Amino acid sequence: MKKSYFSNPYLQILLGTILIALSINWFFAPNGLVTGGIAGIGIILQTVSTEFLGFTIPVWVTNIVLNIPLFAISIKQRGFNFAKRSALAVTGVSVMLSIVEHIPNPFWVGDDLLVCCIFGGALSGLGIGTVLRNLASTGGTDMLASIIRFNHPRFPIAKLMLGIDGLILLTGLFVFGANKAMYAIVAVFVSTRVVNNVLAGLHYAKAVFIMSSHNEQISKAIIEKLPRGVTGLSARGMYTKESKEMLFAVVSQKEITKLRTLIQEIDEKAFVVIADVREVLGQGFIEDYSAIM
Repeated sequence: MKKSYFSNPYLQILLGTILIALSINWFFAPNGLVTGGIAGIGIILQTVSTEFLGFTIPVWVTNIVLNIPLFAISIKQRGFNFAKRSALAVTGVSVMLSIVEHIPNPFWVGDDLLVCCIFGGALSGLGIGTVLRNLASTGGTDMLASIIRFNHPRFPIAKLMLGIDGLILLTGLFVFGANKAMYAIVAVFVSTRVVNNVLAGLHYAKAVFIMSSHNEQISKAIIEKLPRGVTGLSARGMYTKESKEMLFAVVSQKEITKLRTLIQEIDEKAFVVIADVREVLGQGFIEDYSAIM
């Protein structure tokens, strides 16, 4: 199967950096929302330099200047291959930040911090998730955390990142006030949720487990009328100690109602468990794995 032009990981990383830059320059920086990371430091320095130094240090300058030593250390620790894609991501974010700052926000919503948190967090999460999904990093606190953990393996990387971002958020609290700091936490929550969804996959489906005395009829109906594959699994009731066959099938969300109807028509007493599935790869669903990479 021919690969899609947009399945190229480097193009996807570039797209992710554009989304991150938009979230920072359109929603976070203008409203003093410090969401952690080097971008958060950049927002603080941009405001402090403008108000107290008489000149402005752009966020993109802070982003690239602080990431250079982090990359140098990471390359020394793990080699260039580890940082190759991440170098593209960090450079891309910095370049896009410098470009986007000259593009007016067509969705400008004034000082509505809640809207900025939601849309900024969603854009940021989508961008970060896209970069991470392509085995790259935007640098910053996650790279600093990995550097510390390389020398001190006993420290969990998640806690290191939480501690570093916590210090940046705390600094933002003193610069911009408690109100904006709390809104920034909302933005972090939205961003994190979107990142998790991007990494876990958005190709939702339903997994169905069926216990019935009419397995042959039910499986035949699913195969012929949906049509979907069905697998028979060996099971044993722990109360009756009887061995039975349990049917297992995965269907799309739009097919679940039809499946319920088929089962009910054959056996109204069937025991059915339906569970959410984040992502399905293989025949009948996503057959070109490269399309999601």
